[in-house]
Amino acid sequence: MKATKRGRLGKNLPGLGVCLVLACATVGLSACGNTVQLRGNTPDPEDVAAIQPGVQSRQDIIDLLGSPSTVSTFQDRKWYYIGQKTEEIAFMKPTVIDRKVLVITFDESGLVESTRNYTMADAQDVDPVDRETPTEGRDLTLLQQLFGNIGRFSSPL
Repeated sequence: MKATKRGRLGKNLPGLGVCLVLACATVGLSACGNTVQLRGNTPDPEDVAAIQPGVQSRQDIIDLLGSPSTVSTFQDRKWYYIGQKTEEIAFMKPTVIDRKVLVITFDESGLVESTRNYTMADAQDVDPVDRETPTEGRDLTLLQQLFGNIGRFSSPL
C-alpha cells in the first residue's frame, strides 16, 4: 500500500471550517441586535429651566434652544420641541421608549407666556375615522389601464 502525505492545509481544514461557521453565525446574530435611535430636538433641562416667562423673546428662545421642531398651525404662538427615543430589534417594528414634548407659548407681544412639558404618560391614543371620501371618475379595468392611452399622444417630431 502506498502511504499518502497530508500537507499542512489538510490538517487545518477542520479548524478552518469551524472558524468559518462561527464567523457566519456571529455576523448573522449581530444583525439581530437592537438599535436605539434618537430623533428630534430634546432641549437640555437646564436650558429649559432658564426660560423666564415675560422676559425672553422668540429670538432669545432660538438662541437658547435652537429652532423648534414645529410651530402651531393657525397661529405661531406655540412652539413645539419634540424628541423621542426608539428601539428596533432585528426586523421587528420599532417601539417608542421615551418621548418628550416641550411647548412654549408666546403672548401677543412675542414674549414667553408659559412652558409646558409632556412625556409618554401624557400620551393619548387617537382613533382615526375609517370613512372613505368618494372620488370623481370611474374604476378602470386592468385592460383599460394598459391600453387606454394607445393613440392619444402624437409624436413630438
